[in-house]
Amino acid sequence: MYEAEKDKILNDYYNAKEIYAKFDIDIDKVLDKMKKIRISLHCWQGDDVTGFEKSANGLSGGGILATGNWPGRARNGEELRQDIEKALSLIPGKHKINLHAIYAETDGEFVDRDEINVEHFRKWIYWAKENGLGLDFNPTFFSHPKANDGYTLSSKDENIRKFWIQHGKRCREIANEIGRELKTQCVNNVWIPDGSKDLPANRIEHRKILKESLDEIFSVKYDKSNIVDSVESKLFGIGSESYVVGSHEFYMNYASRNDVMLCLDMGHFHPTENIADKISSILTFNDNLLIHVSRGVRWDSDHVVILNEDLLSLAKEIRRCDAYDKVYIALDFFDASINRIMAWVIGARATLKAILISLLEPVHLLMEEENKGNFGARLALMEEFKTLPFYSVWNKYCMDENVPIGTSWIDDVKEYEKEIVKNRA
Repeated sequence: MYEAEKDKILNDYYNAKEIYAKFDIDIDKVLDKMKKIRISLHCWQGDDVTGFEKSANGLSGGGILATGNWPGRARNGEELRQDIEKALSLIPGKHKINLHAIYAETDGEFVDRDEINVEHFRKWIYWAKENGLGLDFNPTFFSHPKANDGYTLSSKDENIRKFWIQHGKRCREIANEIGRELKTQCVNNVWIPDGSKDLPANRIEHRKILKESLDEIFSVKYDKSNIVDSVESKLFGIGSESYVVGSHEFYMNYASRNDVMLCLDMGHFHPTENIADKISSILTFNDNLLIHVSRGVRWDSDHVVILNEDLLSLAKEIRRCDAYDKVYIALDFFDASINRIMAWVIGARATLKAILISLLEPVHLLMEEENKGNFGARLALMEEFKTLPFYSVWNKYCMDENVPIGTSWIDDVKEYEKEIVKNRA
Protein backbone atom coordinates (compact mmCIF):
# COMPACT_ATOMS: atom_id res chain seq x y z
CA MET A 1 0.00 0.00 0.00
CA TYR A 2 1.32 3.44 -0.94
CA GLU A 3 1.96 5.85 1.91
CA ALA A 4 -0.44 8.39 0.40
CA GLU A 5 -3.23 5.80 0.37
CA LYS A 6 -2.46 4.79 3.94
CA ASP A 7 -2.50 8.44 5.04
CA LYS A 8 -5.87 8.95 3.32
CA ILE A 9 -7.36 5.94 5.14
CA LEU A 10 -6.04 7.13 8.48
CA ASN A 11 -7.26 10.68 7.89
CA ASP A 12 -10.75 9.42 7.00
CA TYR A 13 -10.68 7.20 10.07
CA TYR A 14 -9.83 10.08 12.41
CA ASN A 15 -12.58 12.19 10.86
CA ALA A 16 -15.03 9.34 11.34
CA LYS A 17 -13.82 8.96 14.90
CA GLU A 18 -14.87 12.53 15.63
CA ILE A 19 -18.27 12.04 14.04
CA TYR A 20 -19.02 8.81 15.91
CA ALA A 21 -17.75 10.31 19.16
CA LYS A 22 -20.63 12.80 18.99
CA PHE A 23 -22.92 9.80 19.45
CA ASP A 24 -20.75 8.26 22.22
CA ILE A 25 -19.34 5.52 19.95
CA ASP A 26 -15.64 4.70 20.38
CA ILE A 27 -14.64 3.20 17.03
CA ASP A 28 -11.32 1.95 18.40
CA LYS A 29 -13.26 -0.29 20.78
CA VAL A 30 -15.55 -1.36 17.95
CA LEU A 31 -12.57 -2.55 15.92
CA ASP A 32 -11.33 -4.48 18.95
CA LYS A 33 -14.70 -6.25 19.03
CA MET A 34 -14.51 -6.98 15.30
CA LYS A 35 -11.22 -8.77 15.78
CA LYS A 36 -12.91 -11.21 18.17
CA ILE A 37 -15.80 -12.08 15.85
CA ARG A 38 -15.34 -15.22 13.74
CA ILE A 39 -17.63 -16.30 10.96
CA SER A 40 -17.57 -19.79 9.45
CA LEU A 41 -16.67 -20.00 5.76
CA HIS A 42 -18.38 -22.95 4.03
CA CYS A 43 -16.09 -25.23 2.05
CA TRP A 44 -18.84 -26.36 -0.34
CA GLN A 45 -18.87 -23.07 -2.27
CA GLY A 46 -15.50 -24.12 -3.70
CA ASP A 47 -16.64 -27.29 -5.46
CA ASP A 48 -20.43 -26.89 -5.91
CA VAL A 49 -21.26 -29.27 -3.03
CA THR A 50 -19.69 -32.22 -4.84
CA GLY A 51 -17.43 -33.60 -2.11
CA PHE A 52 -14.69 -36.18 -2.36
CA GLU A 53 -16.51 -39.48 -2.08
CA LYS A 54 -15.09 -42.11 -4.44
CA SER A 55 -18.58 -42.95 -5.71
CA ALA A 56 -19.89 -39.40 -6.00
CA ASN A 57 -23.65 -39.32 -6.39
CA GLY A 58 -23.92 -35.66 -7.34
CA LEU A 59 -26.45 -33.24 -5.92
CA SER A 60 -29.56 -35.33 -5.51
CA GLY A 61 -32.50 -34.71 -3.26
CA GLY A 62 -33.59 -32.13 -0.73
CA GLY A 63 -33.51 -28.97 -2.82
CA ILE A 64 -29.72 -28.97 -3.14
CA LEU A 65 -28.89 -27.36 -6.47
CA ALA A 66 -25.74 -25.53 -7.59
CA THR A 67 -26.37 -23.81 -10.91
CA GLY A 68 -23.74 -22.75 -13.43
CA ASN A 69 -20.57 -24.20 -14.90
CA TRP A 70 -17.82 -21.69 -14.20
CA PRO A 71 -14.54 -23.46 -14.97
CA GLY A 72 -11.99 -24.54 -12.38
CA ARG A 73 -13.90 -25.89 -9.40
CA ALA A 74 -11.73 -27.58 -6.78
CA ARG A 75 -11.42 -31.32 -7.48
CA ASN A 76 -9.69 -32.50 -4.31
CA GLY A 77 -8.71 -31.42 -0.82
CA GLU A 78 -5.45 -29.77 -1.85
CA GLU A 79 -7.13 -27.57 -4.44
CA LEU A 80 -10.04 -26.74 -2.16
CA ARG A 81 -7.79 -25.74 0.72
CA GLN A 82 -5.64 -23.69 -1.67
CA ASP A 83 -8.72 -21.81 -2.86
CA ILE A 84 -9.95 -21.27 0.70
CA GLU A 85 -6.57 -19.85 1.68
CA LYS A 86 -6.78 -17.43 -1.22
CA ALA A 87 -10.26 -16.32 -0.16
CA LEU A 88 -9.18 -15.91 3.46
CA SER A 89 -6.27 -13.69 2.37
CA LEU A 90 -8.85 -11.21 1.05
CA ILE A 91 -11.24 -11.34 4.03
CA PRO A 92 -10.40 -9.35 7.18
CA GLY A 93 -10.27 -11.21 10.49
CA LYS A 94 -9.50 -14.74 11.64
CA HIS A 95 -12.32 -17.16 10.96
CA LYS A 96 -13.47 -20.78 10.81
CA ILE A 97 -14.06 -23.26 7.99
CA ASN A 98 -17.27 -25.27 7.77
CA LEU A 99 -16.99 -28.87 6.51
CA HIS A 100 -19.58 -31.38 5.32
CA ALA A 101 -19.06 -35.09 5.87
CA ILE A 102 -18.66 -35.64 2.10
CA TYR A 103 -15.31 -33.84 2.29
CA ALA A 104 -13.67 -36.83 3.95
CA GLU A 105 -10.35 -37.77 2.34
CA THR A 106 -10.07 -41.56 2.16
CA ASP A 107 -7.03 -42.00 -0.16
CA GLY A 108 -9.17 -43.34 -2.99
CA GLU A 109 -10.91 -45.98 -0.90
CA PHE A 110 -14.70 -46.01 -0.74
CA VAL A 111 -15.85 -45.46 2.84
CA ASP A 112 -19.59 -45.22 3.31
CA ARG A 113 -20.98 -42.52 5.54
CA ASP A 114 -21.81 -44.80 8.44
CA GLU A 115 -18.11 -45.74 8.65
CA ILE A 116 -16.29 -42.40 8.47
CA ASN A 117 -14.09 -41.34 11.37
CA VAL A 118 -11.82 -38.49 12.37
CA GLU A 119 -8.82 -39.95 10.50
CA HIS A 120 -10.59 -39.16 7.23
CA PHE A 121 -10.44 -35.48 8.20
CA ARG A 122 -6.88 -35.51 9.47
CA LYS A 123 -5.59 -33.34 6.60
CA TRP A 124 -8.23 -30.74 7.38
CA ILE A 125 -7.26 -30.72 11.06
CA TYR A 126 -3.53 -30.37 10.33
CA TRP A 127 -4.24 -27.57 7.85
CA ALA A 128 -6.47 -25.75 10.34
CA LYS A 129 -3.77 -25.95 13.00
CA GLU A 130 -1.15 -24.56 10.63
CA ASN A 131 -3.38 -21.64 9.71
CA GLY A 132 -4.85 -20.91 13.14
CA LEU A 133 -8.38 -21.74 11.99
CA GLY A 134 -11.33 -23.38 13.69
CA LEU A 135 -13.44 -26.04 11.97
CA ASP A 136 -17.19 -26.64 12.04
CA PHE A 137 -18.93 -29.79 10.79
CA ASN A 138 -22.11 -31.09 9.15
CA PRO A 139 -23.40 -34.62 8.58
CA THR A 140 -24.36 -35.09 4.91
CA PHE A 141 -27.85 -36.56 4.65
CA PHE A 142 -28.29 -35.93 0.91
CA SER A 143 -26.73 -37.07 -2.40
CA HIS A 144 -26.72 -40.75 -1.43
CA PRO A 145 -28.68 -43.83 -2.61
CA LYS A 146 -30.14 -44.22 0.86
CA ALA A 147 -31.71 -40.76 0.57
CA ASN A 148 -33.34 -41.29 -2.81
CA ASP A 149 -36.87 -41.87 -1.51
CA GLY A 150 -36.85 -38.52 0.30
CA TYR A 151 -36.47 -39.80 3.87
CA THR A 152 -33.40 -40.39 6.04
CA LEU A 153 -33.66 -40.02 9.83
CA SER A 154 -37.44 -40.04 9.57
CA SER A 155 -37.63 -43.05 7.25
CA LYS A 156 -40.09 -45.82 8.07
CA ASP A 157 -37.51 -48.28 6.74
CA GLU A 158 -35.56 -49.37 9.82
CA ASN A 159 -32.41 -50.26 7.85
CA ILE A 160 -32.34 -46.87 6.13
CA ARG A 161 -32.94 -45.12 9.43
CA LYS A 162 -30.22 -47.07 11.26
CA PHE A 163 -27.70 -46.18 8.53
CA TRP A 164 -28.35 -42.48 8.92
CA ILE A 165 -28.44 -42.61 12.72
CA GLN A 166 -25.01 -44.23 12.64
CA HIS A 167 -23.83 -41.50 10.26
CA GLY A 168 -25.09 -38.86 12.69
CA LYS A 169 -23.28 -40.52 15.58
CA ARG A 170 -20.03 -40.78 13.63
CA CYS A 171 -20.21 -37.11 12.71
CA ARG A 172 -20.65 -36.07 16.32
CA GLU A 173 -17.60 -38.15 17.25
CA ILE A 174 -15.62 -36.43 14.49
CA ALA A 175 -16.81 -32.95 15.50
CA ASN A 176 -15.97 -33.58 19.14
CA GLU A 177 -12.45 -34.68 18.24
CA ILE A 178 -11.98 -31.69 15.92
CA GLY A 179 -12.96 -29.32 18.72
CA ARG A 180 -10.73 -31.11 21.21
CA GLU A 181 -7.66 -31.07 18.96
CA LEU A 182 -8.09 -27.49 17.75
CA LYS A 183 -9.15 -26.23 21.20
CA THR A 184 -11.97 -24.35 19.48
CA GLN A 185 -15.67 -25.22 19.64
CA CYS A 186 -16.83 -27.19 16.63
CA VAL A 187 -20.46 -26.52 15.68
CA ASN A 188 -22.03 -29.76 14.40
CA ASN A 189 -25.19 -28.91 12.47
CA VAL A 190 -27.86 -31.44 11.47
CA TRP A 191 -29.99 -30.71 8.41
CA ILE A 192 -31.97 -33.41 6.64
CA PRO A 193 -33.90 -33.18 3.33
CA ASP A 194 -36.78 -35.39 4.51
CA GLY A 195 -40.20 -34.55 3.12
CA SER A 196 -42.81 -35.09 0.45
CA LYS A 197 -43.36 -33.55 -2.98
CA ASP A 198 -47.14 -33.86 -2.65
CA LEU A 199 -49.59 -33.85 0.22
CA PRO A 200 -48.93 -36.59 2.80
CA ALA A 201 -51.77 -38.43 4.52
CA ASN A 202 -49.91 -38.61 7.83
CA ARG A 203 -47.51 -35.86 8.89
CA ILE A 204 -46.99 -36.79 12.51
CA GLU A 205 -45.60 -40.31 12.09
CA HIS A 206 -42.42 -39.18 10.33
CA ARG A 207 -41.94 -36.45 12.94
CA LYS A 208 -42.22 -38.93 15.78
CA ILE A 209 -39.65 -41.14 14.05
CA LEU A 210 -37.34 -38.13 13.55
CA LYS A 211 -37.56 -37.29 17.24
CA GLU A 212 -36.57 -40.85 18.17
CA SER A 213 -33.67 -40.79 15.71
CA LEU A 214 -32.38 -37.48 17.04
CA ASP A 215 -32.70 -38.70 20.62
CA GLU A 216 -30.46 -41.65 19.74
CA ILE A 217 -27.90 -39.51 17.90
CA PHE A 218 -27.67 -37.03 20.77
CA SER A 219 -27.72 -39.68 23.51
CA VAL A 220 -23.95 -39.40 24.05
CA LYS A 221 -23.04 -36.20 25.87
CA TYR A 222 -19.83 -34.43 24.90
CA ASP A 223 -17.94 -31.54 26.45
CA LYS A 224 -19.46 -28.33 25.07
CA SER A 225 -16.05 -26.75 24.93
CA ASN A 226 -15.40 -29.21 22.08
CA ILE A 227 -18.75 -29.52 20.29
CA VAL A 228 -22.01 -27.57 20.03
CA ASP A 229 -24.88 -29.49 18.42
CA SER A 230 -27.50 -27.72 16.32
CA VAL A 231 -30.55 -28.60 14.22
CA GLU A 232 -31.68 -26.74 11.10
CA SER A 233 -35.18 -26.36 9.70
CA LYS A 234 -36.49 -25.64 6.23
CA LEU A 235 -39.80 -24.49 4.75
CA PHE A 236 -39.55 -26.56 1.56
CA GLY A 237 -37.10 -27.98 -0.96
CA ILE A 238 -37.11 -29.48 -4.44
CA GLY A 239 -38.98 -32.73 -3.96
CA SER A 240 -40.36 -31.64 -0.59
CA GLU A 241 -42.60 -28.77 -1.64
CA SER A 242 -45.66 -29.91 0.32
CA TYR A 243 -44.14 -31.28 3.50
CA VAL A 244 -40.83 -31.02 5.34
CA VAL A 245 -40.46 -33.24 8.39
CA GLY A 246 -37.91 -30.99 10.10
CA SER A 247 -39.96 -27.80 10.12
CA HIS A 248 -39.14 -24.67 12.10
CA GLU A 249 -41.75 -25.50 14.73
CA PHE A 250 -40.46 -29.05 15.09
CA TYR A 251 -36.84 -28.06 15.62
CA MET A 252 -37.61 -25.03 17.78
CA ASN A 253 -39.43 -27.30 20.20
CA TYR A 254 -36.81 -30.01 19.98
CA ALA A 255 -33.95 -27.58 20.62
CA SER A 256 -35.65 -25.99 23.62
CA ARG A 257 -36.41 -29.33 25.26
CA ASN A 258 -33.16 -31.14 24.52
CA ASP A 259 -30.36 -28.61 25.12
CA VAL A 260 -29.53 -28.44 21.42
CA MET A 261 -28.88 -25.22 19.51
CA LEU A 262 -31.34 -24.05 16.86
CA CYS A 263 -30.10 -23.04 13.41
CA LEU A 264 -31.92 -20.44 11.30
CA ASP A 265 -31.00 -20.33 7.61
CA MET A 266 -31.92 -17.03 5.96
CA GLY A 267 -33.08 -18.89 2.85
CA HIS A 268 -35.15 -21.54 4.59
CA PHE A 269 -38.25 -19.49 5.31
CA HIS A 270 -41.00 -17.85 3.30
CA PRO A 271 -39.52 -15.34 0.80
CA THR A 272 -41.25 -12.46 2.59
CA GLU A 273 -40.22 -13.63 6.07
CA ASN A 274 -37.27 -11.92 7.75
CA ILE A 275 -35.56 -14.10 10.34
CA ALA A 276 -34.22 -11.07 12.25
CA ASP A 277 -37.48 -10.85 14.17
CA LYS A 278 -37.05 -14.43 15.42
CA ILE A 279 -33.71 -13.82 17.15
CA SER A 280 -34.96 -12.11 20.32
CA SER A 281 -37.72 -14.71 20.80
CA ILE A 282 -35.28 -17.60 20.51
CA LEU A 283 -32.63 -16.05 22.76
CA THR A 284 -35.25 -15.41 25.43
CA PHE A 285 -35.50 -19.19 25.90
CA ASN A 286 -32.18 -20.50 24.52
CA ASP A 287 -28.58 -19.77 25.41
CA ASN A 288 -27.31 -19.59 21.84
CA LEU A 289 -28.26 -19.63 18.18
CA LEU A 290 -26.70 -20.55 14.83
CA ILE A 291 -27.37 -18.39 11.78
CA HIS A 292 -26.72 -19.61 8.24
CA VAL A 293 -26.22 -16.50 6.14
CA SER A 294 -27.66 -16.99 2.68
CA ARG A 295 -29.75 -15.09 0.14
CA GLY A 296 -32.85 -16.56 -1.35
CA VAL A 297 -34.24 -15.11 -4.56
CA ARG A 298 -37.87 -16.23 -4.89
CA TRP A 299 -36.94 -19.54 -3.24
CA ASP A 300 -34.06 -21.08 -1.28
CA SER A 301 -31.72 -20.43 -4.20
CA ASP A 302 -28.55 -19.92 -2.13
CA HIS A 303 -27.47 -16.77 -3.94
CA VAL A 304 -24.23 -15.11 -2.85
CA VAL A 305 -24.79 -12.91 0.19
CA ILE A 306 -24.77 -9.16 -0.44
CA LEU A 307 -25.10 -6.15 1.85
CA ASN A 308 -28.87 -5.85 1.53
CA GLU A 309 -31.63 -4.94 3.97
CA ASP A 310 -32.12 -8.54 5.14
CA LEU A 311 -28.46 -8.88 6.10
CA LEU A 312 -28.35 -5.48 7.77
CA SER A 313 -31.50 -6.13 9.79
CA LEU A 314 -30.07 -9.49 10.89
CA ALA A 315 -26.81 -7.95 12.13
CA LYS A 316 -28.55 -5.01 13.79
CA GLU A 317 -30.93 -7.31 15.65
CA ILE A 318 -28.04 -9.42 16.98
CA ARG A 319 -26.36 -6.21 18.15
CA ARG A 320 -29.52 -4.79 19.70
CA CYS A 321 -29.93 -8.06 21.61
CA ASP A 322 -26.26 -7.71 22.70
CA ALA A 323 -25.82 -11.27 21.46
CA TYR A 324 -22.64 -11.51 19.38
CA ASP A 325 -21.26 -13.77 22.10
CA LYS A 326 -24.32 -16.04 21.81
CA VAL A 327 -24.89 -16.18 18.05
CA TYR A 328 -22.74 -18.30 15.75
CA ILE A 329 -22.59 -17.01 12.17
CA ALA A 330 -21.86 -19.26 9.19
CA LEU A 331 -22.09 -18.65 5.44
CA ASP A 332 -24.22 -21.05 3.41
CA PHE A 333 -24.59 -20.41 -0.31
CA PHE A 334 -23.23 -21.97 -3.48
CA ASP A 335 -23.02 -20.36 -6.89
CA ALA A 336 -21.28 -22.10 -9.79
CA SER A 337 -22.16 -19.37 -12.30
CA ILE A 338 -19.40 -16.98 -11.16
CA ASN A 339 -15.83 -17.25 -9.92
CA ARG A 340 -16.17 -19.31 -6.76
CA ILE A 341 -13.47 -17.49 -4.79
CA MET A 342 -15.08 -14.18 -5.69
CA ALA A 343 -18.38 -15.54 -4.32
CA TRP A 344 -16.73 -16.44 -1.01
CA VAL A 345 -15.11 -13.03 -0.65
CA ILE A 346 -18.22 -11.05 -1.65
CA GLY A 347 -20.34 -12.94 0.88
CA ALA A 348 -17.85 -12.84 3.73
CA ARG A 349 -16.99 -9.17 3.31
CA ALA A 350 -20.68 -8.26 3.07
CA THR A 351 -21.41 -10.17 6.28
CA LEU A 352 -18.53 -8.51 8.12
CA LYS A 353 -19.60 -5.08 6.85
CA ALA A 354 -23.09 -5.69 8.24
CA ILE A 355 -21.63 -6.72 11.59
CA LEU A 356 -19.43 -3.62 11.68
CA ILE A 357 -22.36 -1.34 10.82
CA SER A 358 -24.37 -2.91 13.64
CA LEU A 359 -21.57 -2.40 16.16
CA LEU A 360 -21.20 1.23 15.08
CA GLU A 361 -24.89 1.97 15.52
CA PRO A 362 -25.58 4.15 18.60
CA VAL A 363 -28.15 1.71 19.96
CA HIS A 364 -28.19 3.36 23.37
CA LEU A 365 -29.59 6.57 21.86
CA LEU A 366 -32.35 4.64 20.10
CA MET A 367 -33.28 2.95 23.35
CA GLU A 368 -33.29 6.26 25.22
CA GLU A 369 -35.87 7.71 22.85
CA GLU A 370 -37.86 4.47 22.94
CA ASN A 371 -37.97 4.45 26.73
CA LYS A 372 -39.18 8.05 26.70
CA GLY A 373 -41.93 7.18 24.24
CA ASN A 374 -40.40 9.45 21.57
CA PHE A 375 -40.97 7.04 18.68
CA GLY A 376 -40.70 9.75 16.04
CA ALA A 377 -37.26 10.70 17.32
CA ARG A 378 -36.31 7.02 17.43
CA LEU A 379 -37.24 6.57 13.77
CA ALA A 380 -35.47 9.81 12.81
CA LEU A 381 -32.27 8.65 14.50
CA MET A 382 -32.45 5.26 12.79
CA GLU A 383 -32.57 7.03 9.44
CA GLU A 384 -29.74 9.46 10.24
CA PHE A 385 -27.49 6.68 11.51
CA LYS A 386 -27.71 4.96 8.12
CA THR A 387 -25.44 7.62 6.61
CA LEU A 388 -22.73 7.59 9.27
CA PRO A 389 -19.27 7.02 7.67
CA PHE A 390 -18.90 3.31 8.41
CA TYR A 391 -16.81 2.78 5.27
CA SER A 392 -13.95 4.83 6.74
CA VAL A 393 -13.93 2.43 9.70
CA TRP A 394 -14.19 -0.58 7.36
CA ASN A 395 -11.13 0.56 5.41
CA LYS A 396 -9.14 0.93 8.62
CA TYR A 397 -10.27 -2.56 9.68
CA CYS A 398 -9.06 -4.01 6.37
CA MET A 399 -5.76 -2.15 6.64
CA ASP A 400 -5.20 -3.40 10.19
CA GLU A 401 -5.92 -6.97 9.05
CA ASN A 402 -3.58 -6.60 6.05
CA VAL A 403 -6.19 -7.38 3.40
CA PRO A 404 -6.99 -5.36 0.25
CA ILE A 405 -8.88 -2.08 0.55
CA GLY A 406 -11.94 -1.33 -1.54
CA THR A 407 -12.14 -3.04 -4.94
CA SER A 408 -8.45 -3.89 -5.23
CA TRP A 409 -9.09 -7.51 -4.19
CA ILE A 410 -11.04 -8.16 -7.41
CA ASP A 411 -7.90 -7.96 -9.57
CA ASP A 412 -6.19 -10.28 -7.09
CA VAL A 413 -8.86 -12.94 -7.67
CA LYS A 414 -8.68 -12.48 -11.44
CA GLU A 415 -4.91 -13.03 -11.36
CA TYR A 416 -5.32 -16.14 -9.21
CA GLU A 417 -7.87 -17.49 -11.66
CA LYS A 418 -5.52 -16.84 -14.57
CA GLU A 419 -2.51 -18.45 -12.90
CA ILE A 420 -4.10 -21.28 -10.88
CA VAL A 421 -7.75 -22.01 -11.52
CA LYS A 422 -7.78 -22.03 -15.33
CA ASN A 423 -5.02 -24.64 -15.40
CA ARG A 424 -7.43 -27.18 -13.94
CA ALA A 425 -8.93 -29.55 -16.47
